[in-house]
Amino acid sequence: MIEWLDTIPPGVIYLVVGLIIGLESVGIPLPGEIMLVSAGVAASQGVVNPVVLGAIAASGAIIGDSIGYAVGKRYGRTLLGWLGRKLPKHFGPKPVRQAERAFDRYGAWAVFGGRFVALLRILAGPLAGILGMRYRKFLIANATGGIAWAGTVTTLAYVFGVVAGQWFHRFSWVALIVTVVVGWLIVHVVRRRAEKADEAEELEEAERLEGSGEPPVEAERTEPETDAPVR
Repeated sequence: MIEWLDTIPPGVIYLVVGLIIGLESVGIPLPGEIMLVSAGVAASQGVVNPVVLGAIAASGAIIGDSIGYAVGKRYGRTLLGWLGRKLPKHFGPKPVRQAERAFDRYGAWAVFGGRFVALLRILAGPLAGILGMRYRKFLIANATGGIAWAGTVTTLAYVFGVVAGQWFHRFSWVALIVTVVVGWLIVHVVRRRAEKADEAEELEEAERLEGSGEPPVEAERTEPETDAPVR
């Protein structure tokens, strides 16, 4: 299935996986988890060593999050405002509000568990620095979360690659396609439930503010720019 990966030196695969995961953890929206899953499947075919792969992925996650923490602590809210204008899908008011809510509710556990959630995986490091979390506390949650995430994803991808390879030889493409479709459906259902839960939480928050008489916070409106001269 992935014979073409045999042409890529293992060192290059390790480097690319570690770099992508590290940059994603700093706060740059990159497909770190997809890269790790792909490399884990490659490990199941003997292209790379799964133990080395997991160690490099964990190191990239821990180092990247620590850099993101330092950047967030140094530049604070100014950084979020700039990123929100450049990348509103990942750093706009709604995703940042969701991440802040998770930090307020769970503290260091948000750093640990956030490694398994796409949005928090990008925001955890910078946001922990911005909110002033102590670095010792952050580092413990960051390291344990990075190791748990890298080990879990690498192992699951490795096992899936072995099973998929066996199915491919026994049942051809039919079983493999069914597996991919079922996996996509599971991810889609989980994502929809998460979105509905977030919407319900926002509605509850709005009702609470309305009951307490506090005005809801409105998003800032930006006037459209025009090149027409002012008369």
